[in-house]
Amino acid sequence: MPQLNPDNSVSPATRGQGLPPTQVRGLIAGPRRAGRRVRKHLSRARSRERVNYITLFPSLLTILNGICGFTAIVFASKGIEAGSGQELRFAGAQFSHFAIAGYLILLAMIADVFDGRLARMSQSTSSFGGQLDSLCDTISFGVAPAFLMLKVLEYKLGGFAEIDPAVGRYLGRFVWLTAAIYISCAAIRLARFNVENQEDESAHMSFVGLPSPAAAGVLVSLVIVHQQMLPDLFAEGTRVYNICENVIVYALPFLALGTAGLMVSRIRYPHILNQYLKGKKPFAYLIWALFLVDLIIWTRLGALVLIFWGFAASSVVKWIYCRWLAPQFTAGSDAVPASAKHISAETASDDAAATSDVSDRQL
Repeated sequence: MPQLNPDNSVSPATRGQGLPPTQVRGLIAGPRRAGRRVRKHLSRARSRERVNYITLFPSLLTILNGICGFTAIVFASKGIEAGSGQELRFAGAQFSHFAIAGYLILLAMIADVFDGRLARMSQSTSSFGGQLDSLCDTISFGVAPAFLMLKVLEYKLGGFAEIDPAVGRYLGRFVWLTAAIYISCAAIRLARFNVENQEDESAHMSFVGLPSPAAAGVLVSLVIVHQQMLPDLFAEGTRVYNICENVIVYALPFLALGTAGLMVSRIRYPHILNQYLKGKKPFAYLIWALFLVDLIIWTRLGALVLIFWGFAASSVVKWIYCRWLAPQFTAGSDAVPASAKHISAETASDDAAATSDVSDRQL
């Protein structure tokens, strides 16, 4: 059998076999042709993966989501320099830099709701759109809320550094670590969603783990209430104001850790739009919707906390009930007391006697 060297040249043993020159050239050209076919196949595969066409309007909404998140980071970075006072005016109202950053994250949520909806309605979903959406979500619902929380806590905890530098450094590291854990869990949550996601509309009835927009809403709603609603309810500097402010500020890092764990958990959360608002629903759904609208009008900013906190806690309560409480209730209902068993046995014997009497009369 002719032999070839690793560089596709004819070995001396092959030359010594006295083969014709044409056959020798064929032996040399064979591996070269195979290599060219492999390279051609790989180039075709790369060309198939190239993105040539995209859906314009859903992609613009997705990019708007990311831009809102980036702008929120910019406003949050200026919050410490400007202080917590109301510096910016819009439509006759005053807003702090921290509050504007929170509102921008809420605007990013609105853009995130409609980009995927438009893509599925126009039947133009693609892997490119899903990857772009996750990247923008990482900015708007991962980095921006964590950075906002970090800056708010840095501003409020600055007094500890002046009193005791060691305590200030310890708290600063704890807050930074909390923000890093939140960002990491948000990125993991979005990457897992990309792998497990299906483009079919019927598969979007629930989420595995707390969605990243809802996790961001838990943190952002508290920041907005702290910046906008709390000064309107109580005079700044009073005892009640200080207590409420301390509760809100010191709860932020622990809420960030809790929502981070829920994002990477396997607890199922319902898709509000697909499960409760789409299609024909019972009449009771209309009553609940009107109650929710009245609650939003009445409490305004307080409704943000109730909605996001209620959504994040509802599935946790349901999971605890189904995992721990429901089996205990089921086991308790299966365990029938001895007295009840005795009564049921007597009732069964009485029924059997009555049946035998009826049959004797018929005979």
